[in-house]
Amino acid sequence: MKQYYIDVIIPIPLKKLFTYSITTSEADFLKPGMRVAVPFGKSKIYTSIVYEIHNNAPVAYDAKDIHQILDETPIVNAKQLELWQWIANYYMCTMGDVMRAALPSGFILESETVITKRSIAPIDESILKDDEFLIYEALHHQSSLKVHDVVNILDKKNVLPVIKRLIEKEAISVEEEVYEKYKPKLVRYVKLHSEYASNEALQVLLDDLSRAPKQRDVLLTLFSLSAKTKKPVKVAELAHESQASNSIIKALIDKGVLEAYFIQKDRVEYLGENTETTKHLNSYQEQALDEVKTAFKSHSVTLLHGVTSSGKTEVYVKLIEDVLSQGKQVLYLLPEIALTAQLITRLQNYFGEQVAIFHSKYSTNERVEVWNNVLNNSNKAQIVLGARSSIFLPFNDLGLIIVDEEHEQSFKQFDPAPRYHARDTSIVLANIHKAKALLGSATPSLESYFNAKQNKYGFVELMYRYNNVLMPDIELVDINEKQKKKRMKGHFSDRLIEEMTETLKEGHQIILFQNRRGFSPIVECKTCGHAPQCPNCDVSLTYHQYRQQLRCHYCGYHAVMIKTCEACGSPEIDSKGFGTEQIEEEVKALFTEYKVARMDLDTTRGKYGYEKIITALEQQEIDILVGTQMLTKGLDFRNVKLVGIMNADNMLNFPDFRAHERSFQLMLQVSGRAGRTQERGKVLIQTYNPHHNILQQVSTNSYIDMFQEQMNDRYNFKYPPVYKQIKITLKHKDYNRVETASNWYAKSLRQVFRGFVLGPEAPPIARIRNQFHKNILIKIPKQQSLAKTKEAIIKINNSFLNVKDFRSVKVILNVDNF
Repeated sequence: MKQYYIDVIIPIPLKKLFTYSITTSEADFLKPGMRVAVPFGKSKIYTSIVYEIHNNAPVAYDAKDIHQILDETPIVNAKQLELWQWIANYYMCTMGDVMRAALPSGFILESETVITKRSIAPIDESILKDDEFLIYEALHHQSSLKVHDVVNILDKKNVLPVIKRLIEKEAISVEEEVYEKYKPKLVRYVKLHSEYASNEALQVLLDDLSRAPKQRDVLLTLFSLSAKTKKPVKVAELAHESQASNSIIKALIDKGVLEAYFIQKDRVEYLGENTETTKHLNSYQEQALDEVKTAFKSHSVTLLHGVTSSGKTEVYVKLIEDVLSQGKQVLYLLPEIALTAQLITRLQNYFGEQVAIFHSKYSTNERVEVWNNVLNNSNKAQIVLGARSSIFLPFNDLGLIIVDEEHEQSFKQFDPAPRYHARDTSIVLANIHKAKALLGSATPSLESYFNAKQNKYGFVELMYRYNNVLMPDIELVDINEKQKKKRMKGHFSDRLIEEMTETLKEGHQIILFQNRRGFSPIVECKTCGHAPQCPNCDVSLTYHQYRQQLRCHYCGYHAVMIKTCEACGSPEIDSKGFGTEQIEEEVKALFTEYKVARMDLDTTRGKYGYEKIITALEQQEIDILVGTQMLTKGLDFRNVKLVGIMNADNMLNFPDFRAHERSFQLMLQVSGRAGRTQERGKVLIQTYNPHHNILQQVSTNSYIDMFQEQMNDRYNFKYPPVYKQIKITLKHKDYNRVETASNWYAKSLRQVFRGFVLGPEAPPIARIRNQFHKNILIKIPKQQSLAKTKEAIIKINNSFLNVKDFRSVKVILNVDNF
């Protein structure tokens, strides 16, 4: 008889897939993409995904049996498994890493240890120590305990030795209970019991209830609600409408007058009315739409370079309509959750409940529901609007992927693995589905623009703003000169204050951009110059005034703001530099009668944090909004006329080969928030170096000049997109060990790649979370095989891990680290 086996993906970073033994009937039932619970190691149980069913027994070990099958149909489809395999190969990670990133945690079953009393003959309690007796005693009162219950009983963290001793004394037994994290949302409804269906029975019932007026009111409310909405009536709704307490409704259910039942609901539902028809395009948009369709005939990927406020979204909407009419699904990728908040309303007005939203602020259960809707090709998920993780959803028949603001670095995942780039992965995903991919941006990344110039991508331009509004007038303010002439109030030049005053008088709104949150990045003693440092990272602590705290933006360490210097005891503490909090405070002092708000990581922590601020700005409840780069991501504000960039220099002087490209994109994107309807907007950029090339290119909005200048540098210094690159980071808490290890690694790489290896070099912040970092960079010329390069790196990496002294050093491989 044939023996069957399955290869499974387990959500831990294993190089190879693990093989398990299954019966013939299980082999007939199982399909790739189903979940099975499998034993792993000595006692662990994991949820795994079936990758392949075959007849080949593993050579190195005996295949164990699986525990149980968890699905009746696959929850991961074949196209997803193909994408997972590509991500694992390209980004040099394991399939387990990809599974962990792709599946909502609600799908990954957890095993939890359950402790029960041995039912064999009772034991002699005198042999038990005090802490053991407490557990044994507790099991007399309840049938089983979980590990966290034992922690609570003994009031200590390390309880495993106690449990182990009780097992040895045969007082308890231990088993694993597997439970599923996802719980469907059940909504409670009520209806009239079927025995009161006839008019006579109903009349008798109402007469009976004349002595219980509150119960009778509940019943009459139920009739009127049913007649009005012609939908099932929720218990909560009935209680609210009849102003009755839940106990009155419960009494009617207990009497058998009402019948309660549950309906499974989605947690995120569209409650809107009928949809609007999409807007008519102007002639430029029409032309761009036709050009995109033409480009799609010869290229599967097209870049749409449209200036800010040119109406790219409306072009996307027309393309989405076309794809939906063919019965296919659409994925609309956005870099920032703040953007989804604004786009949801727009797309739902056009497409109603066909729009599903997927991002990290959603709960596990909400994500599982979106996953199931996409998997079942439900009408509720024909268009998925989401951040980078939505590329992992189980699409059946994808027709179009739109990557909006494709230049954004938020599309790149840095930690943990897989360190994928959602834009590049979405192009592969489109290829797997034989779909089209449209990349849109006002400031395309050099990579995409370079690919378009090489005719690898289709290319379409939309160079006029909607309604023919002029591009904003950009003015550079030299704050060096202003300081010499004493024309600065705090961090505001007289020119910026003048423009702000005028804009506010006209009833328009203002956005101020500062790329640092907190109050001030450095706190320093005036007497001895000491600055408080983070104990875990090589950075100074940032002062956050609203909490009176010093915080580290890398590891989250925080301490109370110091009153006197820790080094010399002097009370003269000075703060240097400025963040969004300080700007907010200065604006409030300068413009006392206007409403000021702040949008940064500190003010948008909750699930609806973004929406609250964006809505308040749209409703014109806020006059001046101060924010970090969250503001730059394609948001559409109708009444903003002035944008102020508080300090352009700290972005330009960042030690990274992309600093100039990023600064140009960031400043142009922020500028694009100004003057989006009738009047021309104004942008003021405060800088110590107004003659800097990038600032000159921003002020004239010349993307082509920036592209050519930056590409010259990239050719000269062999950086992407001319050469590909892989960054290898080594981390360890011991400086000497990471130093020796990185030298060994770089030396081994040089033997293969010679002059194309840079480093090892300490990054600008060399220690984070008590770990010292060293970076090695490998540059890969276009003609060199990427697959062979990776093979060579993996061989060196395996040799590295076999050196005993280096095993504790963590190695991170980051492909395309932009």
